[in-house]
Amino acid sequence: MKQTHIKDVFFDLDHTLWDFDKNSELTFEGIFNRNHPEIETKLFIEKYVPINQECWKLYQYDKITHQELRYNRLKHSFDAINYTISDEEIDAIAEDYLRFLPDNNHLFDGTIEVLEYLSQRYTLHIITNGFAEVQYKKISNSKIESYFRTVTNSEMAGVKKPNPLIFDFALDLAKAKKESSIMIGDSLDADVQGAIDAGLDAVFFNEAKIEVGSHIKQINHLLEIKKYL
Repeated sequence: MKQTHIKDVFFDLDHTLWDFDKNSELTFEGIFNRNHPEIETKLFIEKYVPINQECWKLYQYDKITHQELRYNRLKHSFDAINYTISDEEIDAIAEDYLRFLPDNNHLFDGTIEVLEYLSQRYTLHIITNGFAEVQYKKISNSKIESYFRTVTNSEMAGVKKPNPLIFDFALDLAKAKKESSIMIGDSLDADVQGAIDAGLDAVFFNEAKIEVGSHIKQINHLLEIKKYL
């Protein structure tokens, strides 16, 4: 059902518009080819993806620091493939990864089309937990910057999704009202439940097609947002 009361649409960035997994794998492939050609990127990625997700969950709830996130996700992944590497080398890879990640800018299928469609009808914004400097480069390099009036990141807000304070910060920055705003994101916890708890409506970008309750608005492809908006 179309949500006729909506005026402001808030998007998550990674895993929602910006294809994090594809861009991340290409970044590691480039780093390993240059400095660690003996590492099989596919095997590393297989271990890295779930480890990175777990580390981000801890970071999301302030259980580890920014530095610990950057180090732990690499250290645990190298341990998982039994690859011996020094802390200095891990730090160098962590730096290279964040430096080169925004150079790969694959977007999810339908991203530009859906932003074109929505931007003619609503005011668009981003709320992201990602590191500010890297996120701005992703948005700029992937040429989607012009679609968004505001970008809120967790460093600006001082808290991360699902903390309701980041949604309050984003609404204030956007001069938007929660009752006429909607959040679209790939995380049931951070984006969907976080937004609902903060008083916003929400749509779950469920590309993986996991089973969720019928009460949750969901889409499997970005263009399906036309069902709701």
